[in-house]
Amino acid sequence: MENLELENKKIDEIKQDVRGKKIGGVRTMPFILANEICDRFAGAGFHANMITYLTQVLNLPLVKASNTISNFGGTSSFTPLIGAFIADSFAGRFYTISIASFVYLLGMITITISATLPQLRPPPCPNRKNCLEASNHQLWILYAALALMSFGTGGLRPCVLTFAADQFDMSKHNNKKNWNFFNWYYFCMGMSSLLALTIVVYIQDNISWGWGLGVPTIAMGLSLVAFVLGSSLYRKIKPNGSPFVRVAQVVFAALKKRKLGPRPIDPRALYENRELDADITTKGRLVHSNQFKWLDRAAIVTDSDTKELKPDQKPNLWNLATVHRVEEVKTIIRMLPISSASILLVASNSPLQSFTIQQARTMDRNLTPAFQIPPATMLIFSTITALTTVPLYERLFVPFARRFTGNPSGITCLQRMGIGIGINILSTIASAVIETKRKSVAAEYNLLDEPTAVIPISVFWLVPQYCLHGLAEVFMAVGHIEFLYDQSPESMRSTAAALYWIAIAMGNYVSTVMVTLVHKCSGETRNWLPDRNLNRGRLENFYWLVTGVQVVNLAYYVVCAWFYTYKPVEEIEVSDDVEL
Repeated sequence: MENLELENKKIDEIKQDVRGKKIGGVRTMPFILANEICDRFAGAGFHANMITYLTQVLNLPLVKASNTISNFGGTSSFTPLIGAFIADSFAGRFYTISIASFVYLLGMITITISATLPQLRPPPCPNRKNCLEASNHQLWILYAALALMSFGTGGLRPCVLTFAADQFDMSKHNNKKNWNFFNWYYFCMGMSSLLALTIVVYIQDNISWGWGLGVPTIAMGLSLVAFVLGSSLYRKIKPNGSPFVRVAQVVFAALKKRKLGPRPIDPRALYENRELDADITTKGRLVHSNQFKWLDRAAIVTDSDTKELKPDQKPNLWNLATVHRVEEVKTIIRMLPISSASILLVASNSPLQSFTIQQARTMDRNLTPAFQIPPATMLIFSTITALTTVPLYERLFVPFARRFTGNPSGITCLQRMGIGIGINILSTIASAVIETKRKSVAAEYNLLDEPTAVIPISVFWLVPQYCLHGLAEVFMAVGHIEFLYDQSPESMRSTAAALYWIAIAMGNYVSTVMVTLVHKCSGETRNWLPDRNLNRGRLENFYWLVTGVQVVNLAYYVVCAWFYTYKPVEEIEVSDDVEL
């Protein structure tokens, strides 16, 4: 009874600040989402057209530019592990987001200055022949800006979504709210990307790169101010020590006791201490599961542990762990194979965006005789597809699927991710077919040796692959985020969110290796991925290779999802008057 009262008290402390004022809820969303929307606006506005900046302004070869983007994406996706560690260990999500936003802003300011000053970029090269590449010191300024943005991103990506979710009751008895939140969060991010792909990209291609980068920089500065102004309204979950240390303690204790006899048959004989775990079990406590039984040894109470255990003192956690802490480690281990399926998916998709923009640049982009669609703006078809699919998914697909599955969300997040991977395979098949068509038209008009010529084929041939990619995102990306939040231990949610970005980081690095190997191994004549003239390449072969990789990845994912076991949790149900 005392333990239950302690847990309820902890929840009350989370819902109210020291002055007894209600905190959290819908009213915090404008401040939190303003930060994330502007981050996405700034990121999409720069990243979407980064291949243009590198190849047309800095005059880098296509493969080098593509690899620079992949490496930047990989680093930006690896740093969330550092940000999650800082947030979950001692700083908390609010301060991590605030500092990370400032660092990201510094990176945006640096790259805006480099795009504005002529001495920080090479001379223009309109004919794309014998171009002078950016010098080392010009590239180092670029890399410094990208490094600042990467470290800023590391604090934002694992924390903003989880910090926003912290403002609501996200437990299973409130499952419908939980599901709606993640879908509409993704919808808001899509709207910000849509604005960036239309307004910012147009400014970059038709006015100047100084203003094209300056506008998202200003937006990022305003978002930081807005986020800090809402400080008094936020529900701030207290950091409860490094989750990495807890994982290390469980593994160390289990290895230390590896020579013990068979573990207790009754799980109730394993060590539990609800008071010790109170800070990391405010929403629910993990109960014993039968997987990875060797880790249970960490919770076996030996004679030496009994001697050390004293009233009102916690045990030495390097020798003895609670069942909840053991289950935290088991939960993370179970999640790893599912998240790893994103690695090959990202490795396949990462270079496609860069190459597709280069394809669009060679095609007829005229809407009217006086207006051309910027190549990077073609990404809006992916974004629009995602934005229209999210409400249709919620209002039509979910009620329909619920009739057959009985699942409040229609289908499980694992099923949703699998469908997303399958749709993405169709997207790359479409890419291969359309590239074959583009080159056949170029050959028909004798334009294969004219890299800057406009091929008389409409750029809207690229729309099907963009739409399929946007549809795949709605299933795969949202499903993956929901899976990580729902299945991760509550005290490790920033760390679990970092798993999403770590998979993306590894995928980007694998992409760099894959593109480099294909470029080196496909010969000098008819190279699959040529440096300057895409018309003489064999990009369609690369797309077919990517399709094969994704088919293998889908088979791997299906096996992992089939054997996945959902985390066992005993929830603490509390009323919550906050409505989404």
